[in-house]
Order: sequence, then C-alpha cells, then structure tokens
Amino acid sequence: MRTIVVPLGDVGYHEIIYPSPACRRTIPKGARVPRELHDGFGRGINYLRISVTDKCNFRCVYCMPEEGVAMRAHDELLSAEEIAHFVRLVAPEGITRVRLTGGEPLVSHRIVPLIEEIRAIDGIEDISLTTNGALLPRLAPALREAGLDRVNISLDTLNADRFTQITRLGRVEQALAGIDAALEYGFDPVKVNTVVVRRMDQDVLELAKLSLERPVHVRFIEYMPIGSSATSPCPSIVGRRTQGVLPPRSGQSEAPEEPMWSSSATSPHCGAGTSGCSGSTLNPELWDASDVVPSDELRELISSQARAMGIGALAPVDESAPYGAGPARYWAFPNAAGTVGFISAMSNHFCSACNRLRLTADGQLRPCLFSDAEYNVRDALRTGDDEAVVALYRTAIAHKPQQHDHIDGTQRFMSQIGG
Repeated sequence: MRTIVVPLGDVGYHEIIYPSPACRRTIPKGARVPRELHDGFGRGINYLRISVTDKCNFRCVYCMPEEGVAMRAHDELLSAEEIAHFVRLVAPEGITRVRLTGGEPLVSHRIVPLIEEIRAIDGIEDISLTTNGALLPRLAPALREAGLDRVNISLDTLNADRFTQITRLGRVEQALAGIDAALEYGFDPVKVNTVVVRRMDQDVLELAKLSLERPVHVRFIEYMPIGSSATSPCPSIVGRRTQGVLPPRSGQSEAPEEPMWSSSATSPHCGAGTSGCSGSTLNPELWDASDVVPSDELRELISSQARAMGIGALAPVDESAPYGAGPARYWAFPNAAGTVGFISAMSNHFCSACNRLRLTADGQLRPCLFSDAEYNVRDALRTGDDEAVVALYRTAIAHKPQQHDHIDGTQRFMSQIGG
C-alpha cells in the first residue's frame, strides 16, 4: 500500500491510501482503483449516513417535538438526484457503505428510486436503512428489489401503552409487523434498535428475548444528548416508574423531597399521557445525564433477570456477530438464534474507531454527531462544481474531531441530523 499525506493548511491533514504498484497491475483496465481516505487521527472513513428527510410518521419523545419539525421549503432539501450524485462523488474517496435514515426514510416517495441509483454506483458495497418499521410491510418487496441489503428497526418497548407514549403516534403492532416483513423478504441482518432511558420503564429483558427464536439482533443504545444545547439540570424522562424495570442509579432516591421543576410548569420530561405530569409533551431540547443507563449496568440487569427465568446469562460473541459498520459489542443467550448488542456512546465512547460522516436532509455534512460543525455541500452541488464538493468532503474529514468529551447537546434534533 502507498500513503499520500495531503496537507490542508492549518486545519489538519488526511491520508489517501492507494494499492501498491504491484497490486495496481492486477486491477483490470478501467476498473475503479480502491483507496481509503483517512482523517488526521488515522481513522479510515468509509461509511456515510444520509438523512433522506427530517419528517417522520412518529414523534418519539427523545427524537423530535410533539408537533414535528418546522416545515422546510422544497428547495431547501436535497433531491434524490443530488443525494445520489454526492454518493457518486465520494465513493472514489473511499465510501463503501451507505445508510439511509431520517426522520423516517420510508415516508419519502423517492426512497426506492434513490436506493436503485445508489446501488448502481461503483464501489458501494452495502446499503442499509433505519426505520420505525410501520411502512416496511408495504414497501419491503420494492426495497429489496431496488437493492437494499439490510434494515435496522427502532423498537423501544413491547408494552403497547408505553410504546404509544414514547412514539406519541405509533402502535407496537406496526413495528412488530415491520420485523416480520424484514425477515420474510430476506434482509440480512435484521437489527432492532432500542434507546434506553432509565425512567421510560422499558421491558428490556422482553426486548432482548426477541433474539431467542429468530435471527434478530437487538441493540441497546445509551440515551444521547442530541437536540439539547441547554446546560441547566432538568428532571428525568417520562414520569414515574410503574414496574421498576430499570432501577434508579446508586444514590438516586425514588422520589426527591424537593421537586425538580416548578409545580406551575410542565415537566420537560413528561411523556404523552404519563401520570404525575401536568402536561403531555416532552421537550427534547433538555437532557438529564441521570437517565443514561451505562451498557455494563444494563447487560448485568438483563443477564440476572434471564438467569432468574432459566434462560441463562448473556455471553460475548465474536464470529457470530452480525454484519455491519457500527460500534455495537455483541452478546447472546445460550443457543439463541440472534444476538444482543450494546452501543455505549456515553459510558465508553468509540470515537477512536469512528469511520463515518453524516449528510443531513438539507445538504450539510457533519463530521461528528455530537458537534454542530457542518459543511454546506448543497450549494456546491447546485452550482455543478464537483471539485468543490469533493474539496468540502475532504475538509470535513480533516476537521473530524478526535473524540467528544463533555457533551451538552446539539442545536438540531436527532430527526434533523439523521438517526
């Protein structure tokens, strides 16, 4: 392999890794010459997450406001053709994997033709999609035929009432039907994403048990401060615990003597219809660190409950971990068909292995999920200046931070960045 270090003024550098001359001689004439673009900390960047839309048919309390996000003019958003052209430009820069997100990507009428266009791009090896699953039974055949490889389905509880409280608009049957459709039409692997919040009262063992009988890979994701630039402390999410599935943190009382918010104000962490709350909305711009459940704590809780039920404890897996570009660490129950993964974005961040950039629906390139730094590739795309687009892409990589340290939140909601 041959390394070229490309300086970018005082902002850093990136490396372009080319095959050795001997290796290049084996590449057929006219074929794409593989190379890998590295950031200033030696991380290879090969994964692009694209928000197709910031609209969604759910209103999950940790993701977006109850009323949804502000309507944008049509010309503020990238078209499917512009998205595909951007992928076409950055694929030779080392992008091999693309994930389509939202909002909810399946509410976009252009999702199937967009997948077809990306599938035809030389060098793209894997196309995946994150969805709430509600529209998957209807669209799965067309998505599979278009070239979609795999799906992640968001599911935060199997309790019907709690599911409606969390999503505000959804029904748990919709997500379960989406999982069924994904398995039926051969998407592989099928992953289930669960955002864990201490006081959302989630039935984490029941969710983990989805991996027992079918090849479903359940991943528990630590709650992250996305869409929160507030620094003041705030109360815990979604009201009172009713079942005590997730216990309070050590040293945290069940009911504080002093209220954490004014009795005359609506709690910013009340879910729709939750008892003990004076209003029906949760404010996703506020974040409480006490609601983060560290993955180690959660894994031990699931294992202890599973042992008590005679299922057996979780054990780490290596070779049987599902395919993907993400940071999850996988475990499994004895003789299970699937796995249980943990994504520790807060308690044990994986910045040193970060291999991705994010493209928002309005054409802003983000080097880091937790940073508000963005690079406007939309305007460059619309001027037809491909060299400027690639230059912005390289600059974004050069500015990719080494890690996130203290996190107070971001200016955009998760639905606007791309989940």
